[in-house]
Amino acid sequence: MKIALFSDIHANLPALEAMFADMETRAIDATYCLGDLVGYNIWPNEVINEIRRRGIPTIAGNYDYGIGRTSDECGCAYKTDEDKTMGKVSISYTNELMQPTERNYLRTLPAHIRVEYQLNNDQMNMLLVHGSPRKINEYLFEDREEKSLLRIMQQANANILCFGHTHKPFHRILEEEKEGIIHYRHAINIGSAGKPKDGDTRGCYAILTIQENASTIIQESIKVEFVRFKYDVEKAARAVEESPLPNAYADMLRRAY
Repeated sequence: MKIALFSDIHANLPALEAMFADMETRAIDATYCLGDLVGYNIWPNEVINEIRRRGIPTIAGNYDYGIGRTSDECGCAYKTDEDKTMGKVSISYTNELMQPTERNYLRTLPAHIRVEYQLNNDQMNMLLVHGSPRKINEYLFEDREEKSLLRIMQQANANILCFGHTHKPFHRILEEEKEGIIHYRHAINIGSAGKPKDGDTRGCYAILTIQENASTIIQESIKVEFVRFKYDVEKAARAVEESPLPNAYADMLRRAY
């Protein structure tokens, strides 16, 4: 079984279209979106409608949550006053662009999606969130202490935890012992389709392959491929520069930071 997961498009329609074109070349059984459809670029409504048209199950990102409620707060952890100032421009402009139907769609998005697999005698729970199971805008970075990450997954009853929000992809396999047997949990950050921050300007999504004999005691039950796809970065960057959005957002696309 192959599952495609993508997140953090942030109104980047050229990236979304390129991602869907890439997906169509692969034998994918199911697709999920982990939120942050809007913000930072000029196509929030178009991105929403491309996802809706395909009937892709989608959860709310922190930006979606704020814009869906016409809020001037997106739940973003801006570190500097300059970042905060630019962020306010992005939120204001996105609110101006939003159409009623698309805004209402954002309001209806669930906070998480849980999928339970029973491929053999061993149940495997997959939980899809935006930031973390605890909070929509909590950052789960790759260097998080293993005990902390494992505790979060245990409390959420997740054998597979998929999330975004940091825009930096990774896959960590965590071990825990139960009655003398090692069990494995998989923490997967699926990266960003439309606003990568890992120095690679290509968009990113993940393909999760669940083997037919999947079990929590078999480490290789879950395979993760991070797909990097090219898109017209200049088109997306120029759109920013020709809008009221800060030009710095165009630079971020060109340099992926």
